[in-house]
Amino acid sequence: MNAPGEEKTAREDKVAREEKALREVTTRLVDDYGDAYPAERVEAVVGAVRKRFEGHSVREFVPILVERLARRELDPKRSMNAATEADLVEAAEAAPGSAAETTSVFAAVAGRFVPARLVENKRALGVIAAGVVVVLAFAVVMTVRQPNSSAPGTAAPALTVVHGVVGSEKSAFFDDPKVAEALAGHGLKVEVEPAGSRQIAATVDLGKYDFAFPSSSAAAELVQRKAGVTGKYVPFSSPMAIATFAPIADLLTRAGIVTPGPTTTFDIEKYLALADTGVQWNQLEGNSTYSVPKNVLVSTTDPRTSNSAAMYLAVTAYVANDNTVVRGARAEDHAVSRVSRLFTRQGYTESSSDGPFKDYLANGMGTVPLAWIYEAQYVDAAIHDQLKPDMTLLYPQPTIMSQHTVVPLDAKGDTLGKLLTTDPTLQHLAATHGFRPTDLTQFTTLTTAAHLPIDATLLNQVPPPDYDTLEHLLTAVANSYN
Repeated sequence: MNAPGEEKTAREDKVAREEKALREVTTRLVDDYGDAYPAERVEAVVGAVRKRFEGHSVREFVPILVERLARRELDPKRSMNAATEADLVEAAEAAPGSAAETTSVFAAVAGRFVPARLVENKRALGVIAAGVVVVLAFAVVMTVRQPNSSAPGTAAPALTVVHGVVGSEKSAFFDDPKVAEALAGHGLKVEVEPAGSRQIAATVDLGKYDFAFPSSSAAAELVQRKAGVTGKYVPFSSPMAIATFAPIADLLTRAGIVTPGPTTTFDIEKYLALADTGVQWNQLEGNSTYSVPKNVLVSTTDPRTSNSAAMYLAVTAYVANDNTVVRGARAEDHAVSRVSRLFTRQGYTESSSDGPFKDYLANGMGTVPLAWIYEAQYVDAAIHDQLKPDMTLLYPQPTIMSQHTVVPLDAKGDTLGKLLTTDPTLQHLAATHGFRPTDLTQFTTLTTAAHLPIDATLLNQVPPPDYDTLEHLLTAVANSYN
């Protein structure tokens, strides 16, 4: 028999373990649902659910059930009307204790779902009691049937590894542990290598991969031609935008290029007229904040390797062609004669979109006063608190939508493409990384909560040129570097 002091110490240790387990549950739920609810809301739900189990030993059991029920409360797609068999099985498999301990857990579960008004009805109570006996028997059977289900060293089911090459702006999405967890729930482990979308389409050895994931329909079409496949999925998209700083936006507002409003816009036609004259920043009227002898240019990636630069070319060529889709050799030559200098005057350019945006975040307007980016990059940085106070987003008028397109190269890639397009969890996680999923409300809900001035409608969009026209434009611009 233990001494009174030892029993007190054991009780205190037990309470400490209980509180630690519940704190871990709360932290996990705040991490998972923090994008949809304030932390206080999540904590309140956990507290309310915990009260349902007052009087029951916590140990390893109740935190598991608290988490299950709290997730039901926080996720409206989950049913909250009854304890399903799946819940009982999960709890039984997760419970590493004795049959008696497991019985107490299932008694708590059963008690949670017995309406109080039935307790006054003896006949109904008898039926309920019989049901509880069945539940408890099931619990004991599960405990005996899987005694080693959580034993240390038990190997987890093997995951199917899916290899892919993706546009660099999607690296953060695939590196996200929540994305990896969601994919693992479907039996997949996805390993990716980043590359510029033009590189993916033109130079990458596709034979090493199960899927390619460039950032536009044009690049995807080239991948399909090269690989001899026809399937594709578009799980999310992102319009092109310009990341800048408040002082730069003010300068360009006085120059008539930027127009402030609920969403701030950047006039491509007026910008082209300014760029045609070779105006430098220190020549802008009233410039006392960025008076440097550099051309007023938007910084892009290399159009020979990167899709984001190809999208910039598509927009500027459209405007240079009197706001008309470029079609035919004469129109192509005219457009290139105006827009090639937008690239060649920049100097060194990165091969993929991740580099310029990292420069923008880290080095300020001294190196990148105007950065041509995917909207998703800016929104992702805003959601994850990476922006500085004077950073701002401009929407080009017109802009163009980048369709991030999965091209499956085998059956494993096809499975992944379907999941990214249809799985609600993966679609929500895409929105948390700034992409516009197929259900746009997930995106607008997140951006509204983050107080981001996002243009959800994007009425003024350029239709993307066909594959061959874009190739001709890119080749002409590439030749202009020489």
